[in-house]
Amino acid sequence: MLRTLRSLPLWLTSRRGGWISLLIAAVAFTALLGAFGRASVPAGNDVAPPDSESAQAALLAEQFPDADEHTVLLVASRDDDAQLSDADLAALGALSGEVEAETGHAPHGPIVSDDGEAVVIQATLTLDDDDDAAADAVHGLRDTVAEHPLTGMHVQVTGGPAFGVDVASAFDGADFTLLMVTLGIVALLLIVTYRSPVLWMIPLIVVALADQLANKATAAIGAGLGLQFDSGIVSVLVFGAGTNYALLLISRYREELARETDHRRALVAAWRATAPAIVASNVTVVLALSTLALAVIPGTRGLGIASAVGLLIALAAVLLVLPPALAVCGRRLFWPFAPRVGDVAATGRVWGAVAQRVSRRPWVPLVGGLALLGVLAGGLAGASVGLTQVEKFRVVSESAAGLTVLGDHFPAGEAQPMIVIGDTAEADALVAAIDDVPGVLRVSATGESSDGALTRLLVVGEPAPGTPGSLDLVSAVRGAVQTVPDADAVVGGPVAADLDAREGNRRDLLLVVPLVLAVSLLVLIVLLRSLVAPVLLLAVNILSAVAAIGAGTWLSRVVFGWDALDLQVPLLSFLFLVALGIDYTIFLVHRARTEARTVGTRQGMVRALTATGGVITSAGVVLAAVFAALGLLPLVTLGQIGLIVGIGVLVDTFVVRTLVVPAIFAIVGERMWWPRKAGGAGSRGDRHADRHGHRPHGGEYEDAAVAISADAD
Repeated sequence: MLRTLRSLPLWLTSRRGGWISLLIAAVAFTALLGAFGRASVPAGNDVAPPDSESAQAALLAEQFPDADEHTVLLVASRDDDAQLSDADLAALGALSGEVEAETGHAPHGPIVSDDGEAVVIQATLTLDDDDDAAADAVHGLRDTVAEHPLTGMHVQVTGGPAFGVDVASAFDGADFTLLMVTLGIVALLLIVTYRSPVLWMIPLIVVALADQLANKATAAIGAGLGLQFDSGIVSVLVFGAGTNYALLLISRYREELARETDHRRALVAAWRATAPAIVASNVTVVLALSTLALAVIPGTRGLGIASAVGLLIALAAVLLVLPPALAVCGRRLFWPFAPRVGDVAATGRVWGAVAQRVSRRPWVPLVGGLALLGVLAGGLAGASVGLTQVEKFRVVSESAAGLTVLGDHFPAGEAQPMIVIGDTAEADALVAAIDDVPGVLRVSATGESSDGALTRLLVVGEPAPGTPGSLDLVSAVRGAVQTVPDADAVVGGPVAADLDAREGNRRDLLLVVPLVLAVSLLVLIVLLRSLVAPVLLLAVNILSAVAAIGAGTWLSRVVFGWDALDLQVPLLSFLFLVALGIDYTIFLVHRARTEARTVGTRQGMVRALTATGGVITSAGVVLAAVFAALGLLPLVTLGQIGLIVGIGVLVDTFVVRTLVVPAIFAIVGERMWWPRKAGGAGSRGDRHADRHGHRPHGGEYEDAAVAISADAD
C-alpha cells in the first residue's frame, strides 16, 4: 500500500500517466454527473427536532380532513394610516367575493382591528406537498388582489404559505449569483497570488468541476437519506477548502521548480511534501463535520453529512486531477514569472523576517495577540440568540410587511397562534385549562380528526411571536394541558416549533462542540506525535474562534442591525472556525516539525513561516472572501455565518498563525514535541542529504534563512 502511494504521484505526473489520468477523470466526472444529474436537494426546512412536541403536533394534524387546507391572511390598511371608512369596508367585502372565486373557499372576514385602521380577511387555500402548487396558489391570489385595486388602500397577502413562497422566491437565482461571485473572487485572488494570466484557470477549473459534482452527489445523497441542508454553504466549503489545498500544492510546486530543472520531478516532490498535510486537514474537517450527524436539528444534521461528502470530492480533485493538469502544462504555466532554478521568493524573505523578530522577542507578540483576541471576544457581552420569522430574511417581502401591519393593529399573537391537539373526550377540559393561563386571549375548537378521536384547538396569545414572552407562554400552555393527563395533548404551531428549535440547538451545541474539539485534538496528536503541541494549538484555536464569534456578533448588532444571532449560527460558526483553523495549523506546524529535525524547534518555526506564510495568507484571504459571499443570499443566518467565519479566518491568518503560534513555539521550544523529540540542528539532515547535496524538507532553505536572519538583524 505504501509503495502504491509513493508511486501514485509518479504516475499522475508522467508523460503518459498525466494524459491518461485526465482522461479517466473526465470519464468519471461525466458518468457521475450523468448518474446524479436529475437529483435535487429535498425540499423542507424543519427547524425543530423530529421527536419534538411541535413535530408530533404536525404529524397529528395530518389526520384531520382539512389537513391540505392552509390559511393565508389578506391584511388591508389605508395609505394615509387613517381609520377605514364604511366605503372602504364595502370595497373589502366585494374583494372577499373575488377571493372566494379564486380559492374556491368562502373567506372569513373582513375582521376590523380595534383601532379601526386595519382589516384582515382569512382565505383558505387547498395545497398538497408540491411547492409549485403553493407558489401558483399564492401568486394567483395576489394577482386577484392586484386586478381589483382598492382606492386609497393597500392589501398584502401574508401567512404561512405566503411566507414560504416569498422565501423561495428570494432564492431565485441566488445560488447562481453566489456561484458566479465565488468564481470571480477565487479567480481574482489566484491572479493576484501568482501574477499569471494563465495559472489561475487550472485550479479554478478543477475546483469548479469538483463543486458541480459535489452539488449533484450531495443532492442525490440528500434525496436518498431524506436530508435537509443549505447547498450554498456546501458550495462555499468546497470552493474554499479546494482552493486552499490547490494553493498549498502549487506553492510547494513553485518552490521545487526553483531547485529542480525537471518540472515533473518538482511536481512529484511537491505532491509528496504536501499530500500528508492536505489529507490531514481534510480528514480533520470531514470528521468534525461528521459529528453533525448526531445533531437533532434536521438542517444541521444534513449539512454535516453533505459538507463532508463535498470536501472528500474536493480532496480527490486536488490530489488526483490537479497534478496531471499541472504536469501536462509544465513550467510555462507560471508565465510571465515562471520560476527558474536558484530563484528565492521575495515573499518568503518578508515572512522570514517577521518570524525572526517574533522568535527573538516572543512575549510581546504573544501577549499582544492574546489581548487582541480577548478584546474581540468581548463582543459576546450582551449577545442574544434567536430571530423572529420576519428577522431571518434580509430581503423585503410582501408577507413580512403584512405580518408587520398585522402586529401593529391586532393582538400580536394573532399572526402565529398555537395549535393544541388532544383527545376529543377531554376537549372541554383542555379549553378550560388553557383559558386559565395568563396571556392567553382566545381558545377555540377548529375541527376533529377523520375518525373523531382528536380535536384541534387554536390558541391565540398576547405576546408577539418570537419574543421571550411568547416562548414562556408556550411552556405555560404545555404545562396546562398536562393537568388533563387523559387528553394526551400536544402543543404545536410556529411559536412552539421555535421553542423546540432553541432547545434542540442547545442540545446540539453541548454535544457537538466537545466532539469537534476531541476530533481536532486527536488528529493533531496523530499528525504531530506529540501531546504538548496539540493541546496548546487547540487552546489557541478555541480562543481565536470565540474571538471571531464575538467580533461578528458585535458587528451584526452595531453595523448590520441584526439584534440577535440565529439559532444555528453559534454552533456552525464555531465548527467551521475550529475545523478550518486546524487546517492552517496543520499547514504551518507540519512544516515546522519537519524543519525542526534539522535545525531545532525555534529555527524550524522560522523556516516554516518563511515557506508557508505567503500561501497561508493567500489561502486565508481566499477562504474569508468566499465565506463573505454568503452575504449575497437572503438568509440572515448565512450572512452571519459568512461574516463570523470571514473575520475568524483573517484573524487566524494574520494574528494567530503569524504571531501567536510562532511565539508559543519560541517560548516552549523543544518541549512542544514531548514526549518525542523533533531532533536538533544537524541531527538528521546531514545524514539524509541527497546526491545533489540538498537536505530533505528544510535543509534546502538554510542559506535563505541565514540571509533572512542577517537582514532582520
